[in-house]
Amino acid sequence: MYKFMKLAIEEGLKAYEKGEVPIGAVIVKDGEVIARAHNLKETKKDPTAHGEILAIRKAAEKLGTWRLENCDLYVTIEPCVMCAGAILQSRIRRLIYGARESKFGGVESVVNILNNPGFNHRVEVFGGIME
Repeated sequence: MYKFMKLAIEEGLKAYEKGEVPIGAVIVKDGEVIARAHNLKETKKDPTAHGEILAIRKAAEKLGTWRLENCDLYVTIEPCVMCAGAILQSRIRRLIYGARESKFGGVESVVNILNNPGFNHRVEVFGGIME
């Protein structure tokens, strides 16, 4: 678990070096990294260019499907509501994040999108593992 979180932190450092919010994400399937990304919101002038979203796009392209079942997402900080929605839509199996986000957290801190009983997909969440 920590091996992949370390890779997410490395991605976050890349974002930081570019003047971005230092958030990194890694998607793993069957113990293999299939996608890595970091925030590029400022660079791309795109409000959706969060590390999680960019990693999901890369993983879907690599696997040839939008269904990322049996994939795990490692991210340095609790995903926002937008990213939590993308996690649900992509059917990611498990989310592991490093720190809670008290202002924009869409998984546990502010709202809990992933465990809304109205949705037909459930994501296993391990939060705050680096706190």
